[in-house]
Amino acid sequence: MSTIDLSQLVTWRRELHRFPEIGWSEFTTTARLITELRGMGLEVLAGPNVINREFVRGRKADVVERGLALAQERGISQALLDEMDGLTGCMAVFDSGKPGPTVALRFDIDCVAVQECAAGDHIPNSGDFASKSAGLMHACGHDGHMSIGLGIAKWLVENSRSLGGKVKLLFQPAEEGVRGARPMAESGIVDDADYFLGMHIGFIAKTGEIVLNPNNFLCTTKYDFRFYGAPAHAGAEPHIGRNALAGACHAATQMLGISRHGKGMSRINVGVIRAGEGRNVVPAYGEIQVEVRGEDESINTFMAEQVERMAKGVAQSFDLRLESEVMGEAVDLRNDPELIDLLADVVAQHPELTAVAQRSFGGSEDATILAKRVQRHGGKSIYFIVGADLKAGHHQAEFDFDEKQLKTSVELFVGCLQKLMVK
Repeated sequence: MSTIDLSQLVTWRRELHRFPEIGWSEFTTTARLITELRGMGLEVLAGPNVINREFVRGRKADVVERGLALAQERGISQALLDEMDGLTGCMAVFDSGKPGPTVALRFDIDCVAVQECAAGDHIPNSGDFASKSAGLMHACGHDGHMSIGLGIAKWLVENSRSLGGKVKLLFQPAEEGVRGARPMAESGIVDDADYFLGMHIGFIAKTGEIVLNPNNFLCTTKYDFRFYGAPAHAGAEPHIGRNALAGACHAATQMLGISRHGKGMSRINVGVIRAGEGRNVVPAYGEIQVEVRGEDESINTFMAEQVERMAKGVAQSFDLRLESEVMGEAVDLRNDPELIDLLADVVAQHPELTAVAQRSFGGSEDATILAKRVQRHGGKSIYFIVGADLKAGHHQAEFDFDEKQLKTSVELFVGCLQKLMVK
């Protein structure tokens, strides 16, 4: 079987690092992935074929338009942009043509809104691959995740004769804000999967550690609540105004006072409040951006129902019109023991690696939606962590990771695929 080329993985990662794109605007990134994957001879689906538009979350029209314009400036072909039809992300399909399982692998593709640091000892600067987009950076390792996906694709093509079954490589948009997995899942592309594997590089583990079964994935629902009132002169005629700022503030304080759930961990955060037009005008508009989290779906649902009820109640009491929009979501996950054991066997083949049975994830990841979709259709799922030493934590301006773990990641995926698909 062919070997895995670290230099190629690093080349892909660094090229993708130069051109970060925020969720739902990843047109250049998607085009690069499609071109690379089709160049390997794989079937690649994009646009409405992999994203169910009805379930898209948190997609801002101005962000999408800027992404499209930038892709055109960068020379991305109109044919590819037409194929995407305004929706980013893609799926490559490897079909051995022989009997065997269908395995889905997921890799996220978006960046975060972080300005990359300018320090000379920051490797992306000294290596001349720092972000070329002001205020945007691959500060969460998704550039690495994509290169891992490309490395697996290359290995599959080169080793097709020894494999049985099918592999679906999902390159998912808009993971940040947990917005992209639901519409990808609702397209139905993983409904035939017998197995689902996802991973994250770095995060809760250092180089050499592989967390087989991270736990405490928090369910979450992200909301924007928009309150519409009526303006009026704050001195002469305040009585004819309807104060949307007051409504937004009351909603925020009520939400922060929600009782925590007695059967498990629950969270609430009002992260943004915007309101008002001027100091002498009764505010006609108010907005709050809220997230709830729960240890499981029932607890998260409890929190979500509370914030919705409070927003509606405040709107009624202040005579405001309310708009609410779900901006993102993720669910909890329990890895299947069969895949935990399989991954443990693969890790045991690498003496330089240490298997960590469990470690708390403590956050939200929308790969859980795809994983649970597979489980609910009778398949098995796992999400694991490949440790990588970090220069700084995720979402920080100095973020960078040990690139040698790109090869480690591909080797682990390949080891799992060999156990599942080699007959």
